[in-house]
Amino acid sequence: MRGLRAISGNAEQIAKALRRQVRQQVGLPISIGVATTKVLAKIASNEAKPDGLLVVAPEQELAFLRPLAVERVSGVGPATAARLHAHGLRSIGDLARAGEPALTSLLGRHKGRYLHAVAHNREVKRVQARRRRRSIGSQRALGRSEVSADELDATLAGLVDRVARRMRRAEQAGRTVVLRLRFDDFSRVTRSRTMPRPTSATEPLLASARALLAEARPLIDRRGVTLVGVTVTNLEHQAFVQLAMALDRPDTAALDAALDRVRERFGPEALKRGSLVNVDSAVSAWLMPGDVPPES
Repeated sequence: MRGLRAISGNAEQIAKALRRQVRQQVGLPISIGVATTKVLAKIASNEAKPDGLLVVAPEQELAFLRPLAVERVSGVGPATAARLHAHGLRSIGDLARAGEPALTSLLGRHKGRYLHAVAHNREVKRVQARRRRRSIGSQRALGRSEVSADELDATLAGLVDRVARRMRRAEQAGRTVVLRLRFDDFSRVTRSRTMPRPTSATEPLLASARALLAEARPLIDRRGVTLVGVTVTNLEHQAFVQLAMALDRPDTAALDAALDRVRERFGPEALKRGSLVNVDSAVSAWLMPGDVPPES
């Protein structure tokens, strides 16, 4: 919770607010433990069950930790506990007094070091922020049969619809549209275009993708295309994107939101572009590396 005091209060205040929000929005009780290490916070959370909040102050952590049974430590199952009991090690305090060499000799290097660190309330694995998402994309195989310009454009529009919908669900906006093509001879080509400002709106993303497809048209005509993919990169969280006034073109945000709601409720195939109606629905499609399925 370091760094959040000025925004959300101290760790205890944040925990109380979190429990209250979950109760109001989901209707479920949760237990939270607060401590200076992840392992101790987890142990405190278990001690606070079924519906409580336990804050272990830094100066009280070892006093709280040491009397607890070894089974309270995550990763100590029945087999490990039985081995520790057989050597007279029943509490976390016993682990601290045993020392690291004895624990590694008994349980192996990895688990021995882990339990020794826990017994002394040393951080075993630091909190790491979620890695920033770099791209959202989708691709579709077209097979070896000849694909007309209209069919290719319809496929591209369907991919952009899918990608834009996932971007809005993830609250991401992107500046760079990447078009990926694979040809009959298995060669590949990638084209990209960066827009002046990030967006998750379908129409500007589709306009950029269509411009890239037009640039690649000579290659497509010569080689034949067997796969097309669309990826949006240079992502930013939607909350940090500067809003733009729609002075020269209609604002399609409301339309995108309405379409998203219908598809969320009735499935992605509930609404589709008219140009996609005659496109072979049996053509295989899959996610690009790093893409997230709608259910995730």
